[in-house]
This record gives sequence, structure tokens and C-alpha cells, in this order.
Amino acid sequence: MQIIRSHISMNLSEFQQKTSSSQKPIVIDFWAPWCAPCRATKPVLDHLAREFNEKVEFLPINADESPEVLQLLKIYGIPTVITYRDGKEVGRVVGAQTEPNFRNMFETLSSGREVKVPLPSFDRMLRLGAGVLFIMIGLSTSNWLVGGIGVIIAFMGIYDRCPIWQAISGFFKREEKPL
Repeated sequence: MQIIRSHISMNLSEFQQKTSSSQKPIVIDFWAPWCAPCRATKPVLDHLAREFNEKVEFLPINADESPEVLQLLKIYGIPTVITYRDGKEVGRVVGAQTEPNFRNMFETLSSGREVKVPLPSFDRMLRLGAGVLFIMIGLSTSNWLVGGIGVIIAFMGIYDRCPIWQAISGFFKREEKPL
């Protein structure tokens, strides 16, 4: 069984070499010892890393010791968990997640499917509620701009479940062609 180190620090070239040469998909946890949400998610991620050890590689990278990597990946908040397959980023979540959400990431990554992180119920309801509030204010004041903003906010609460949005966004996703 692979021993999971408590943290890894990497410079930019080490990170790029590791993500491009790994034979297995990679789950990378960017964390810091002072970060309370990071400490809360660490046991869950360590457990899943041991469970999926044969199929997925797990790298807990200390954000304080790897600033070049954070800058390259545009990581502005921790914990941030990024998944890689064949040297390409295929999923990203920022902030503490539930065990089922992290498990879903490991399972889909190990099975070769597309990594999709569902919108948490609280966030979904918050967006829908705020959107409805803006729509109601826009309608009651005849301010179409406020109403339009409400529609956009409400849509952000359901976009990941909208089949029309999935069809349109799937159409615009481009496959990268090798040079």
C-alpha cells in the first residue's frame, strides 16, 4: 500500500512533470495547515486516497510551500481539489465538500468518465431564492434590468441540470488537437 505523505511541496517544473507523466489519474488537494476547512476535509480525502490507491494517485500539496503552482493554476482559495487525467485538468472544486462529493470525484475519475461536481443544495437554493427575489423586485418596479439579473441568477441555480444548456455547452466544447 502506498504511504500518503502529510504534504508535498512542488515547484512548477516538478508539478508539470508529475501531472504529464502519471500513469493514473491524479487528485490534487491544495491545502495549508492553518486552514480549518482543509483540516476538516483531510481525513475524508486521506480515506478515499487509500480506498482508490490502485486506480487514482493522490497528492496533498501544501499551498504555502508551492506558490508557483498556485499562480499557474489560478488558485485563489483553499482547499482546492483539482483532478487530472492524461496531463489535463478535468475537474476542480473550491472549498470544503461533503464525503459523497469527493467520493464521486474519485469514482468518476477512476472509471474514466467526465468529472462533474454537483452544485450543493444550499448554493442551489440560495441562487434560486435570490433570483426569484430580483425577478419580483424587477416586475414590481418595472425595472427590466433588475428582472433580467434575477433570471440570470436563478439560471445559475439550475444550469447544471438544464438539458438545453448541456447541449449548447457540449457543442462549444472543443477537443484540443495535438500540434
